[in-house]
Amino acid sequence: MDTALARRQFDRRLYLTAGILFPLLIFVGFAPTYYLKGLFGRPPLPSNLVHLHALVMTLWVVMFVVQVRLISAKQVRLHQTLGYAGIGLAALVLMTGLPTAMRAAKYGSTAAPPDIPPLSFMIVPVADLVMFALFFTAAVIYRRRAAEHKRLMLLTAINFLPPALGRIPIAPLQALGPLWFFGSPTALALLCIVLDARRHGRVNRMFVLGTALLVVSYVARIALMGTHAWINFATWLTTFV
Repeated sequence: MDTALARRQFDRRLYLTAGILFPLLIFVGFAPTYYLKGLFGRPPLPSNLVHLHALVMTLWVVMFVVQVRLISAKQVRLHQTLGYAGIGLAALVLMTGLPTAMRAAKYGSTAAPPDIPPLSFMIVPVADLVMFALFFTAAVIYRRRAAEHKRLMLLTAINFLPPALGRIPIAPLQALGPLWFFGSPTALALLCIVLDARRHGRVNRMFVLGTALLVVSYVARIALMGTHAWINFATWLTTFV
């Protein structure tokens, strides 16, 4: 088989797999607290803002899957046109995500870990949003460089896995804490880098840099969440909601 063709087929399989696993993990993680919460006896959501944020995030997941399918079907022009709508949707992710995180820190949330103070925990969703903004902005900037663009978009999906993984109601997994919900996305990103490098014969520097930045953010969240500096900053942020 032609080497270039083999590489294209590998990329197609990799991103089609991501297009299946990403929505599946999001659904499994958020089913008890949102999608199927009626079956789990969970309390009503605290505000319409949470509903709006959940809707926007669901649309983002759907957008990711649709875009992957369009590229697989070689509908590049439609993929590019839909990408403009994706920019608007990404803005809504940030516009709804930040106040949702701030309200949860100020008024509490049943979805937050019971053993971590809300103000401390707010660093996790805020960092998720910051990383998403960085990856997505870079993906837009590199939209004409397919190799970098699609890997950055893959990182936006990996970036949103911890909130879902942290909600999967399996006690042994929950007992692992950050090793589970931060370690699993890290391992997944590293696996993608290794497979990508083996197939293409080289590492994609943007992919490696983005993964390194994501891992550093995980460590920083754990290190900073209990510090006076973060608590003071988080307290100030919550004055806006």
